[in-house]
Amino acid sequence: MTFDVETLARDILAGKRRALSRAITLVESTRADHREQAIALLERLTPHAGNSIRIGITGVPGAGKSTFIEAAGLHILERGHKLAVLAVDPSSALSGGSILGDKTRMEELSRRREAFIRPSPAGKTLGGVTRRTRETMLLCEAAGFDVVIVETVGVGQSETAVADMTDMFLLLLLPGGGDDLQGIKRGIMELADLVLVNKADGDLSATANHSASDYIHALRLLHPRTRNWQVPVKTCSALEQRGIAEAWDVVTRYRETLTASGELLQRRAQQAKSWMWTETAESLLSALRSDQQVARLIPQLERAVTAGIKPPTVAAAELLDAFLQNNRRPLD
Repeated sequence: MTFDVETLARDILAGKRRALSRAITLVESTRADHREQAIALLERLTPHAGNSIRIGITGVPGAGKSTFIEAAGLHILERGHKLAVLAVDPSSALSGGSILGDKTRMEELSRRREAFIRPSPAGKTLGGVTRRTRETMLLCEAAGFDVVIVETVGVGQSETAVADMTDMFLLLLLPGGGDDLQGIKRGIMELADLVLVNKADGDLSATANHSASDYIHALRLLHPRTRNWQVPVKTCSALEQRGIAEAWDVVTRYRETLTASGELLQRRAQQAKSWMWTETAESLLSALRSDQQVARLIPQLERAVTAGIKPPTVAAAELLDAFLQNNRRPLD
């Protein structure tokens, strides 16, 4: 597949969905020539990005993330916004494959022209997102989508990277309180800007209210990540579309609070710097692994490490030294 970067950039700025899809395919590609084109495309489009409300959504298994996103998405569209949903699906540890079923779970939303849903496999990237989620988000913003939702794989030990690329981190939970509270990582609770107890309908309505009360008490023991913001805990029913408008009101109020205080600009500046160093580290690791001299050393060092003959720290130092020696350039 070949890409004309200038045409692609022009079509994305014109809001053409096919061009946006092609551009995301480009930035997700691992081919060296595609990476060069992707970098050129991002350099061209980045000045036109950054104007959206960025929302990260995670939750315990079965919390109904996709159902909630569809209900919230339809409400957002009714308010005159354009919505992009970047849904990250877990990849198989054996095959690397992914079901990518989010479009089928958001059937009504996927039919709307003002919405764009892009499922992507998580691959081996930790943190509930893909390595190129940030780049995809910039492309969607350049295409005119002013609300971007990043739906993560689900709550887990490394499920916090999404907070480093979004304005608001929304934690979706189930009624049931105690067991969920024990299973949720403290770090995720500390990062949450809004906690919603979903499925507050039918027989679970009273249970959801009790759960919300438990979470309110738990949050009082934690330090919120955002100044001048007390993390709200609300109940909702995505299935019955109750509490969705109230949740969106919290999102807009949060955005206004951060904008007025200047914290939004500060947070995004810090996120951009963090992204730069993350990309630097991952690119260096990729270059190290593809270095021919290093590749020859890897099998014997791995055998020495697994046999207990050589400490991993020593083996790592030898790999790095070989890489630096091979790539050292003489001074002019």
